[in-house]
Amino acid sequence: MRRSKVSSVTVLTCISVVAAVGIQTTGQSAAGAASQTPTKSGFVEPFAGVHRYEKLAPTQVAHSWQINQAIGQRRADEIAKKIGLKKSNVFTKKQYRLFITGRGKGGDRSSAKLVDQSVRILTNTVGRPLYSKIHGKLVPSVLASYGLMVNKSGMLESPANSSAPTRKVNAVIEPGGYLGQWCRANGAKKALRMLYRSAYTAEAVYGNKAQQISGAAQLVANKKVGKSTKMVGMSMVPSIWIVNFALIYTLNPSAAAKMPAKWAPIPRRVAKAIEASSTGQVPYLRYASSLR
Repeated sequence: MRRSKVSSVTVLTCISVVAAVGIQTTGQSAAGAASQTPTKSGFVEPFAGVHRYEKLAPTQVAHSWQINQAIGQRRADEIAKKIGLKKSNVFTKKQYRLFITGRGKGGDRSSAKLVDQSVRILTNTVGRPLYSKIHGKLVPSVLASYGLMVNKSGMLESPANSSAPTRKVNAVIEPGGYLGQWCRANGAKKALRMLYRSAYTAEAVYGNKAQQISGAAQLVANKKVGKSTKMVGMSMVPSIWIVNFALIYTLNPSAAAKMPAKWAPIPRRVAKAIEASSTGQVPYLRYASSLR
């Protein structure tokens, strides 16, 4: 990938609960990304992200029992330290509760709700199901390792889908938006500074570009040498996963520990259906049997 050209410091939004100070990057198409040689992880740029941090992101599951398992607090703390986050500088428990409920000085409930929904979606691991109302019944789903989610109306999609809370929240947490304003008004400026000085900012550049070139489906190919091509949702590629982790850890280390530890290939028939959909969505119940 060609080096980014620094023309001005701008705000770049990413697919999930993230927006960071970024750098305007040179153009790249999906075809251009597809022609690259994959890194050891099997991903190409911009999905692979910053090389030095790539090894910290989830690797592919080796056993079915690993699907949708969380990373755990010990591993979360290790990753945080390696990407420049200090547990002593994160939100306090009180600040987090106030922030995601729209309370505190300058709090806004609708903005806070998007953040809370996004954190829940990105930590949709074992023991933390999402619930959708389908045909009048509440249906649970746990799909974080696939980089997929089921929305409240029962449609299966990538968390990067344009209709998902994890996409809409960008306007809420972009610099100058709800996150920054709330932090300045409620004693959390140190946490915000730490976040922007961490790997979050560098990875956000790659994450933004990854989203731009991935169409409605927001699925990504993994082409590890010697292996068949696998597909996974955008939230599980290294650049995006690390950005999401950095923000969630800054808000609440315990929540970050619930993020998925491994990524799982989306079954071929499911991936093809999502890619064929003009909205990047398909009925969950039609494909639920293919997903663990």
